[in-house]
Amino acid sequence: MNKISRPQTATDKALRIIKKHSGVIRTSEALKAGIHPRVLYFLRDHGKIEQVSLGVYRLSELPPISNPDLVAVALRIPRAVICLVSALSFHHLTTQIPHEVAIALARGTETPRIDFPPISVHRFAEAAFHAGIEKHEIDGVVIRVYSPEKTIADCFKFRNKLGMDVVLEALKFYKARSQFKVDELLRYGHMCRVANIMKPYLETMV
Repeated sequence: MNKISRPQTATDKALRIIKKHSGVIRTSEALKAGIHPRVLYFLRDHGKIEQVSLGVYRLSELPPISNPDLVAVALRIPRAVICLVSALSFHHLTTQIPHEVAIALARGTETPRIDFPPISVHRFAEAAFHAGIEKHEIDGVVIRVYSPEKTIADCFKFRNKLGMDVVLEALKFYKARSQFKVDELLRYGHMCRVANIMKPYLETMV
């Protein structure tokens, strides 16, 4: 005798859709896929999904997020690029512990509204904004972050705000790596108009 299958409920359908999104979904994506907000709230209240940030949910069965702040920012502000001290921390080029996520946005773009995590927004000219972007995956979410070389050049540009000790520490950690790409550093230095400031420090390291 064949077993009669149980009709698929709204919550079953929602969970299946969320799984197709690698276990993470934004409210706008959920609505577009036909998931009613009440279903999302039901799944959240019953522990099936958890809220990563305002309007962002993930399956509770997934492993803990290794870097929840960067994941939340990538999901809420996908056009942003992780920069400055946050990028240094990502690349293990600083002992600083960021208390906010530093993001770069192109000039003229709207300032994002995000409740958590705290962010600091830095406006970059068009060419500088698009240069040196790397894409890394964290817990199934693609993170946009500047390369180590672009980040160091950016830090020289923002040296008065960050402190020269932070910049030089990053340069020291970078030099300790197997590849010291002076040409790449200077290329971004010229783009950020700090090449002449960077040169004396680089010359002492090569």
